[in-house]
Amino acid sequence: MDLELGGRVVLVTGGSDGLGSALARRLVREGAKVALCARGVERLEATAAALREEGGDVLTVQADVSRAWEVEHFVDAAHARWGRVDALVNNAGTASARPFASVSDAEWEADLQLKLFAAVRASRHALPHLREAGGGAIVNVLAIGAKTPGAQSTPSSVSRAAGMALTKALSKELGPQNIRVNAVLVGIIESGQWTRRAQELGKPVEVLQAEMARNAGIPLGRVGRAEEFADLVAFLVSPRGAYVSGTAINVDGGLSAAV
Repeated sequence: MDLELGGRVVLVTGGSDGLGSALARRLVREGAKVALCARGVERLEATAAALREEGGDVLTVQADVSRAWEVEHFVDAAHARWGRVDALVNNAGTASARPFASVSDAEWEADLQLKLFAAVRASRHALPHLREAGGGAIVNVLAIGAKTPGAQSTPSSVSRAAGMALTKALSKELGPQNIRVNAVLVGIIESGQWTRRAQELGKPVEVLQAEMARNAGIPLGRVGRAEEFADLVAFLVSPRGAYVSGTAINVDGGLSAAV
């Protein structure tokens, strides 16, 4: 299927590793122009170099999305480079789950800054450019805990649930302007963090992921591939997903108890 992304400009936060990197690769292969931001400049530039070797038109901006001005600079840099913005993927974030009583106010604030306020600010700053382009798409990358938070899942589950509410609210408000807003809720999917964890444990990452799938009880019996996540998000930001908005789609191998 041709996703009709040729020449479109897509911004991806947290784009240096794992899910963000896989998405950038898929977008480049579809002909999109891709702007990536991340805190770690070395991995960011390594990812961009690999994409450019494939012929990708890629912009990188080192940015901490928990800082308002850095988010705004990222959006501004992409628009200055290509003169338009067609889609934004709010992907930055890390898992943070501990017993409720052990989470300090500062940790709550940091999690909300990284996972909620970063998406709020990036979406708000990209909005005039999406309108100027005649419409577009925003995808918020969340986690299945947003729908089914478990014990000892704070602060992430609460931040992610707020992201799901933001998704629905924006889809209602921006729909008349032809701006679609969706969320993708991930389960256990291969990423750089699991590779690093396997190294710490001194075992092959395939073994660790098999153990994770078995212990979690994933119905499909395996950890998800980053490319499978990327396929869905690329569709959602593309013109081929033009009638999909206001939904939160699980990418979890059937793990979530909620539809």
